[in-house]
Amino acid sequence: MKRLLILLVMPLLLACGAFSDSVTPTATPLSPTAIIPATQTESSPQTEPPTTAPQTETPSATNVSQFPDAAAYEWRLIASGLTRPVDLQSAYDGSGRLFIIEKYGVIRLFKDGLLIQEPFLNIDDRVNDRGNEMGLLGFAFHPNFEQNGYFYVNYTGEGGHTFISRFQASGDTADPNSETILLTVNQPYPNHNGGAVTFGPDGYLYLGLGDGGAGGDPLKNGQNIESLLGKILRIDVDQGDPYAVPADNPFGNEVWAYGLRNPWRISFDQVTGDLWIGDVGQNVWEEIDYLPAGSPGGANFGWSIMEASYGYDGEAQPGLLLPAAEYSHDFGCSVTGGYVYRGAMPEWNGVYLYGDYCSGIIWGVINVNGQWQSQVLFEAGTTITSFGQDESGEVYLLSDTGNVFVLTRK
Repeated sequence: MKRLLILLVMPLLLACGAFSDSVTPTATPLSPTAIIPATQTESSPQTEPPTTAPQTETPSATNVSQFPDAAAYEWRLIASGLTRPVDLQSAYDGSGRLFIIEKYGVIRLFKDGLLIQEPFLNIDDRVNDRGNEMGLLGFAFHPNFEQNGYFYVNYTGEGGHTFISRFQASGDTADPNSETILLTVNQPYPNHNGGAVTFGPDGYLYLGLGDGGAGGDPLKNGQNIESLLGKILRIDVDQGDPYAVPADNPFGNEVWAYGLRNPWRISFDQVTGDLWIGDVGQNVWEEIDYLPAGSPGGANFGWSIMEASYGYDGEAQPGLLLPAAEYSHDFGCSVTGGYVYRGAMPEWNGVYLYGDYCSGIIWGVINVNGQWQSQVLFEAGTTITSFGQDESGEVYLLSDTGNVFVLTRK
């Protein structure tokens, strides 16, 4: 494989849209036969961090100090036959169930080694998925889901606009008529809708929204703190009607962090509470952003002044947070953010896994003595639409071919 250029800096999609067709969903038993091998290439050379990179806290000592030998591990197929899967979530209710979004408007249930035929939720009647970056894009379960049955989704609906809605479930099915729309965000273009939905350690709901689309952020939403586009939003779904803005949000509105182009997957480390963001780039660079737990609101990740750590509309300047890792379009087209591994394999403990939609390359990121290190670990040989994580901390990979894999020892 050609030499990988990854720029490592101090911490602080939807993917480019070329989704392929896949087969009709079917009930699929657990299969141990299909695997994704580890890459056989050497680790990537590192370059010096830019002098403008800000200093932040060193990640928790619970993290490993070196990468595992990826050749001893594989991504094992557990489900197939899905139609354009783009997200996988756990209800964190002890049931072991996994819930998988099919982009056209359905959430499927994976239970006891089987992909269940009956949808957990079907809202195809209101989801607008006519654009490559439109559809049912993300969801998360309420921390008290066992008691209240609530979960939250992000989808593009009427007019191509973003809808953040709450639904209620009972058992293995959710009522499509239980929808309560919390927030609607007008989308000026059909791309860069973001789609991430996750609860933070503080119990608030975090939402990742893109800059509104087209190219180069023509409306300059990324740096406009009055706009909800190009942002990480933070809302309190347990207060207000239908929600409240937390008192410590930095700008008096829903905005928590800004300067993002198209955050395709955000996640909180299950152990440390650190926030990780995969932000899709423009012409040249893809980036992984990082905020340590306890960071105040108001972080500015630089778009469209910067594309990753490089100037776009401007140049690096104080106050702009540079990426933990980035890679050029020589090695892909669109970053897919992932998760910090916290499962049963201690040698992976603290490794943040992310990938590229087009090339299928999977990297790991760790922090050693205050310095970020990133390394190619696997070459998936398939498009990577999303990663997922279960309540035990195991990490999954979703492919546009309709397959779901889990990271495991050979």
